[in-house]
Amino acid sequence: MKQTSILSPTRQLSEEEKSHVWQKPPSHIESEAEKRIYQEVVRNWNRGEMKISTILLEGDAGSGKTQIAKALSADFNLPYTKVTCFADMDKSDVLGSILPVLSEEDGHSDKVEYRYYPSEIVRAYENGWLLEIQEPTVIRDAAVLMALNSALEPDGSLNLPTRIAHRHPDFIAVITTNRGYNGFRPLNEALRDRVQHAEKLDLPPKAVMMERVKAKTGYESEPVLSLLAETIMVLDETARANAIKGVAGMRSYIFWVDAVQSGASIQKSLYYKVLYKITTDPQELVILEQALASHGLTEKLEEMDHICQSQKDGENPEVMELNISENGEFSAKTDQADKNAVRLRKSEDSEGHSDTSSDENTDISSNDNGENGTPFYHELDKSDTTELQKKNFVNS
Repeated sequence: MKQTSILSPTRQLSEEEKSHVWQKPPSHIESEAEKRIYQEVVRNWNRGEMKISTILLEGDAGSGKTQIAKALSADFNLPYTKVTCFADMDKSDVLGSILPVLSEEDGHSDKVEYRYYPSEIVRAYENGWLLEIQEPTVIRDAAVLMALNSALEPDGSLNLPTRIAHRHPDFIAVITTNRGYNGFRPLNEALRDRVQHAEKLDLPPKAVMMERVKAKTGYESEPVLSLLAETIMVLDETARANAIKGVAGMRSYIFWVDAVQSGASIQKSLYYKVLYKITTDPQELVILEQALASHGLTEKLEEMDHICQSQKDGENPEVMELNISENGEFSAKTDQADKNAVRLRKSEDSEGHSDTSSDENTDISSNDNGENGTPFYHELDKSDTTELQKKNFVNS
């Protein structure tokens, strides 16, 4: 882990602060928005009034807003924390609270003292952390918004119950908010005016969606990933056009692919992984289903479902798996997977042949069959397996 902040190389992080720096998982893929924000912040960090330290990420649920905020924590090597706003949020949630505590000094456990407890906002503000402020649009109290506005000034401060807190030079605020859902309000104009960089986040291009899901799930089937991504994009567009409040986003795509990878039906899992997350209203579901049908996706999903189901192990009559039981006997069936099993394929010419002689050639038998017309099998190597899978996929 980096020992210092990228933006302030002389700053040394404490052990606690290091533990709060987000670590990018192997599945993380840098988005264009993340790269653009990083470059802009670094370029302007030491330019006085041009410094970028308040960022707005606006987009639908599942569009990657929090992922970008966490990624910036790793990029800048700044501790990450967040506050999730709610409608009845008051100033104590921003400034912290003075609460009573029982004193145990001198054996007087009934003595009451008062102690100030800073909010997570204050901790990040004073210590120079990266703070994600989630959904400030839902806040009803104007006084709370005023306190946030004051904090986000480049040289801002917070009037705490016990002192005045000044903004740390390394403090970065990332405001994340959804668009067009229940409880949504336009972002306060004064708060928006304090933003120095804003990003509008939508579903990424299909190729990017597929790469992210591959990294997250390890699933590699390009035809399936492409079809499911196209379905998500159509549903997202349809929901917007018909004012349906739910969202078909990356989260739905990831968990749908994961379900299919585990063997679930593509068509059945579409409902409980995607459609029912958008809406359960019967009329709205009909609108979404009709959109899929009009784009030819209903039929394509059905066909792909049939292909995937037919490709499950043990359903290909051309392939037999040979296992050895504990007593040393061979068997073509087993109740559980055997990593040492040998996979055999039927000889191409054995189908329909018999070793019984014809009337004209009583001394000639097929070389592709054994006794009683039993077909020969030969061992599959990796290349054979791959070619057979391709053949079955095309023929299906």
